[in-house]
Amino acid sequence: MSDVTRILSAIEQGDPQAANELLPLVYDELRKLAARKLAHEKPGQTLEATALVHEAYLRLVVNKQAQHWKSRGHFFAAAAEAMRRILVERARQKGRIQHGGGLRRVDLLDADAVAPIEDEQLLLLDQALTRLAAARPQGAELVKLRFFAGLTLEEIAPLLTLSPRSTRRLWVFARAWLRRDMERSNEPAS
Repeated sequence: MSDVTRILSAIEQGDPQAANELLPLVYDELRKLAARKLAHEKPGQTLEATALVHEAYLRLVVNKQAQHWKSRGHFFAAAAEAMRRILVERARQKGRIQHGGGLRRVDLLDADAVAPIEDEQLLLLDQALTRLAAARPQGAELVKLRFFAGLTLEEIAPLLTLSPRSTRRLWVFARAWLRRDMERSNEPAS
């Protein structure tokens, strides 16, 4: 049993010191995941990798609800999900009128840069991902780990207990499913 798995088990048992022991062991890896994810966000993102890691960690470990971690991989999958939810909440918050509504922040140094994904697209993706999770939970989990945690398919395969080839097939399927679902959601109602 790895140190991380042992500490996660201690957290589950209610050991108050275990959360303090866990952070140093997983911090660097969580920070890399957050940095990879934020690298794909649009310019002007005010959330930094450190803040995203801290927010996700608080949601995962310091909250009042008991968590049941099966393994180290399960913990990092939950971290990817927490980061996804944080980014989606921020996108929704930015869209509210009292937070600027349709106004967009433009960094003068990056004024010509093209944003990889707009807030509206992120919200559509989140809705489509929820529907994919109902239809194909493993496909949704793969997308979360790939898109929101920035893991490679080779890193994801053992987390989902799939072969690399099956992981690639599932990735192709999930992307096509999400694209079709998002296009349907974006069509005007007749």
